[in-house]
Amino acid sequence: MRYLHTPLWILALVFLAGCASSPEKPVTLDPNWPRSILVMPPLNHSIEVNAPYTYLSTISQPLAEKGYYVFPVAVIDQLLKDNGLPTPDEMNAIPLDKIRQHTGADAVLYCLISDWGQKFQVISSSTVVSVQLRLVDTRTGADLWQGKVYGRQNSDNSSGGGLLGAVVSAVANQVAGSISDNTPQLARGANRSAIYGGSNRLPDGYYRFLKHPEP
Repeated sequence: MRYLHTPLWILALVFLAGCASSPEKPVTLDPNWPRSILVMPPLNHSIEVNAPYTYLSTISQPLAEKGYYVFPVAVIDQLLKDNGLPTPDEMNAIPLDKIRQHTGADAVLYCLISDWGQKFQVISSSTVVSVQLRLVDTRTGADLWQGKVYGRQNSDNSSGGGLLGAVVSAVANQVAGSISDNTPQLARGANRSAIYGGSNRLPDGYYRFLKHPEP
């Protein structure tokens, strides 16, 4: 009954001190989760012939920042070509056990480009990137993760000149679009949204876990 005469703020401090001294729950990393990823040159179902290599230039950084060792994409592409596999279709058909045997990669990221590039209508234009990602374990062949990379950027053709002004603005955007390519920047943002955002984000890799262990 002695606590009835103890000030409430003292009891609160005692409670908080007890919470602060409680041991943290240990977090363990799945030892079977991949540490290294080989990004396979993408399959291209869009009409943009340069889409696969443009996209390859944007995917390594977010994967590395997520905590994975990413095999240099240009080196892998050249290695496969030097070994008699000149097209992405042939590269994507390599058996997983062969990939693991010759590169040591824990997982392969397969990329399918379904839409890419600038779309022009009469009075509007947009830039679109759409890529399906699938991470596969080279040891078991199991799908580890799937993601959807999607980004769209619409041009603003609004003007005070009515329909004629909108048409002129659309033509100007088309000319500018033929000079500058916005797809790399759009793809970088879409990659980060797919890899880092939402409930379907890619789990942290081994090297990110070492730098930032979860509490």
